[in-house]
Amino acid sequence: MVRKIKWTIRALNDLHDIHEFIAKDSKRYAQIQIENIQNAVANILSFPMIGYKIPELPHLQYREILVGNYRVVYRLENKQDLVIVMAVMHVRRLLKG
Repeated sequence: MVRKIKWTIRALNDLHDIHEFIAKDSKRYAQIQIENIQNAVANILSFPMIGYKIPELPHLQYREILVGNYRVVYRLENKQDLVIVMAVMHVRRLLKG
């Protein structure tokens, strides 16, 4: 079982950028969206394999979960019982491997 979540600086910056973008129209909805993403990531602690393999990067051990219009990219460090959130991005954006 995974016991800890670590957010990379990039992922934290992604959350900030998402919040700032949505807040231009609605600060309340921006906060709700960020909370939804954080709650979905917290679910990974109980269900680490819930995410899908990333289609653009099938050779890597990254997984993703979808939260609204956002992809949360993460990887598991089983030896450390750790989930590392690598990035959060809009679903229309493709990853390059």
